Amino acid sequence: MREFSVPPVFDNADDHTTTTDLWAHADNYPDHPLFAVPEGGGWRDVTVAEFHAQVATVARGLAEAGVGPGDRVGLLSKTRYEWTLCDYAIWAAGAVTVPIYDSSSAEQVKWVLSDSGAVACIAETTEHAATVASVRDDIPALANVWTIDEGGLDTLTESGKGSEIDIDARRSAVKADDLATIVYTSGTTGRPKGCVLTHRNLVSDICNILPELQSMFSHDSTTLMFLPLAHVLARIIQIGCVQSRVKVGHISDYKVLVENLATYRPTFLVAVPRVFEKVYNGAEQKATDGGKDKIFHAAERTAIEYSKALDTGGPGLGLRIKHAIFDKLVYSKLRTVVGGKCDRAISGGAPLGERLAHFFRGVGITIYEGYGLTETSPVVSLNIDKAHRIGSVGKPIPSTSIKIADDKELLVKGPQVFGGYWNNDTATAESFVDGWYKTGDQAEIDEDGYLKITGRSKEIIVTAAGKNVAPAPLEDVIRAHPLVGQCLVLGDGKPFVSALVALDPEALPGWLERAGKPADTTFEQLVDDPDAIAAVQEAVDSANQTVSKAESIKTFTLLPAPLSEESGEVTPKQSVKRNVVLEKYAEAYEAMYTRQKTRK
Repeated sequence: MREFSVPPVFDNADDHTTTTDLWAHADNYPDHPLFAVPEGGGWRDVTVAEFHAQVATVARGLAEAGVGPGDRVGLLSKTRYEWTLCDYAIWAAGAVTVPIYDSSSAEQVKWVLSDSGAVACIAETTEHAATVASVRDDIPALANVWTIDEGGLDTLTESGKGSEIDIDARRSAVKADDLATIVYTSGTTGRPKGCVLTHRNLVSDICNILPELQSMFSHDSTTLMFLPLAHVLARIIQIGCVQSRVKVGHISDYKVLVENLATYRPTFLVAVPRVFEKVYNGAEQKATDGGKDKIFHAAERTAIEYSKALDTGGPGLGLRIKHAIFDKLVYSKLRTVVGGKCDRAISGGAPLGERLAHFFRGVGITIYEGYGLTETSPVVSLNIDKAHRIGSVGKPIPSTSIKIADDKELLVKGPQVFGGYWNNDTATAESFVDGWYKTGDQAEIDEDGYLKITGRSKEIIVTAAGKNVAPAPLEDVIRAHPLVGQCLVLGDGKPFVSALVALDPEALPGWLERAGKPADTTFEQLVDDPDAIAAVQEAVDSANQTVSKAESIKTFTLLPAPLSEESGEVTPKQSVKRNVVLEKYAEAYEAMYTRQKTRK
């Protein structure tokens, strides 16, 4: 199939913006708990009325400071309650939010604030404020900087309390087609571009999804937000939660995720595939360390078999009995890890992989994989309760049309598709063809309209023999290995396919102990370690089983250090910056082709 469209289920009115539903909820459901904030080892609820009042007051404070309609305001912070508060306050003031990842360098902060023409910035920490201060001379429009951890919101609140500015009138003057946010792409290649998203883009996207996901987005649902809110995936979920009155908690540190899941006990989660891989790998390692690896792997096989049976007439009696036994022994413990109440999750940002999707569904947590881009606000397609096909990223969401071009590139139309890049008409023109947005992704549409992403157009490897190889599917299988942190499959213009593999720093200590190696063994020492190479070879062999001989990985190299966001090799949503890694490890890459031997 070359083209598929789904009609809308929501028609966005010209005066419906991202703040419309919050104001309506304040009138109709003032006592409903909308957020929860950490307090005394537990969580304290924040009602709709409280949040609405705080938003309105901070918005007046911004207006008093000179932030006008259409002005851009930077928001540099980790995920926390105050992020959402500031986002809605900026919108209520009629202004435009410009999110900045908390891990951004001074040069990145300078680029985003200067390119967007930001007149103000809200920073989280003293360090963030210092970063802004270090580049402030290069940002001529920047008039104000407030720091959350230094009482910046208190200052805005006090100013807002004494203000006579009619913030309701200011907010109501904003229309659906007005600019809501400029989201800068994370920049896996080149300098980040600012995606211009209107209120209509955001509201149309989420409001065409919510009716399809009633099982998750209801007034008695809860979720724990831990993805970066500067990324559009977490952002659209934030908007959907406010509109559906889903109670949201926030955490910013992945290291305390498990303990917070235990206390918050969400009913659903939103994560990138790496989080689900970590949950699986952690459970497998724990079972192995406890001498129960055979039980775990038997339970894993049963979970996958059970999930697959759900799509083919249902599991038989024997499988149901075996599944029930493993539910008591293994699956219930895994569900406890995510709080015990979570039975659904949304995965986006990267391919999930069928193995993990079947495993978690068999365990009792159905993962709805979707697809989208910053430029599409972001959701293009999504698996839902009534239309769920593992191995796909679902059907287009209502109001969306998709088409496969002659070169297999996926094209998209819909009200969620952005109007263009900020200050970059050339890039905007290059991104559209006959009104269709060019995603840059290779894809297929099956006869039922389900979408499958087969690779990035820019990342397709063409070997010296002319064989086209999509690296993503191979990388997904290799990353699923407990010892692997990240993987880069390469070989463009080369005689065969190779890979650069970085070990996982969290998994390494346990592996070293099991392998009988000193606890202080470094990544660099493992580059030529036979046991580490053999372990990764298992993952490579598994990946090679999924492709033809011409597409298989003939050799790989272990990197002397993990890939990280801090070192600039990984984006905040854990996508590898291929050009950065390849440049840094160019010598190791070329050596795989000059040493004239391959690993079998």
